[in-house]
Amino acid sequence: MDPLTLKIRLFFLHWIHCRSHPSSVSLVKHFSYKDIKRGTDGFRRILDTSSNGGMAYRARFQNGQVAFVKEIKILDDQDDDVFFGEVRLLARLHHRHIVALRGFSSGPKRFLVFESTENGSLKDHLSDPLKTPLNWRTRLQIAIGIAAALEYLHFFCDPPLYLATISSSTIMLDENFTAKLADISLLCSVGSDTMLPESSCSKVCRGERCKNLVFQLGVLILELITGQSAEDGGGDLVKWVQESRFRTSIYKMLDPDLGDEYDSQELKGLLTVARLCIKSANKPAVKTSQILWYLQNKIRITQDVVQ
Repeated sequence: MDPLTLKIRLFFLHWIHCRSHPSSVSLVKHFSYKDIKRGTDGFRRILDTSSNGGMAYRARFQNGQVAFVKEIKILDDQDDDVFFGEVRLLARLHHRHIVALRGFSSGPKRFLVFESTENGSLKDHLSDPLKTPLNWRTRLQIAIGIAAALEYLHFFCDPPLYLATISSSTIMLDENFTAKLADISLLCSVGSDTMLPESSCSKVCRGERCKNLVFQLGVLILELITGQSAEDGGGDLVKWVQESRFRTSIYKMLDPDLGDEYDSQELKGLLTVARLCIKSANKPAVKTSQILWYLQNKIRITQDVVQ
């Protein structure tokens, strides 16, 4: 993508976002602690442990609304302004590949309530033999969708957001198997026990976080290709794709659930993107807009990305 085209694209999408999505806590519902406890069946409907140390739950409220609930861990000596600041900014996010904030609770514990994702996590579909295997086209759409979400977080948010965890367990799938990034935060850790707004982090800190997110995207793509979990950081998958002769073992590593239902040229293109993302961990980070452009143009698939 030439520089002028990229600038026009970024300006246009940012203009649409600013006009269409005003920011206010009033846009989302306030839930009581009792609402959250009742909806999660006494906090027994556990889905996962999020990156900020809180638990994630599946909730069903009295009005029938189904939601994805995350506990937010903030130090006791921090006032509610920090939490409400996070709510306000998360309420502004609007992207088809990011779970939408529906509400919050600021009672004895703090929670964020997100839209329901009917088909659960990507990890479930890659590892659970009882789940219908994801076809090749869906896997490509997931890779493109999460790359689009990262471009949105880095270029169309003010301040840009670099705090997220990308893995098969933090990618949720809706009823149409549209991928949605579900672990995003506006707070960054400084030292071992201090939480600050992302805007307070240094440029070096944000640059390192950007590299880390690009690296995580590369590992996620390897999970989509191989069907293997990368819960330990993806060490084995990363080692494999970095080997000089890895191309001779591609088809041995390919997820057996795919059978022969994939395009070999698209597979090679996807692996090229994965290697590029992983290499960026030790080099200047590749821009997410470049990664998205490569996925959309070099791999023969088109997708409408709603900003």
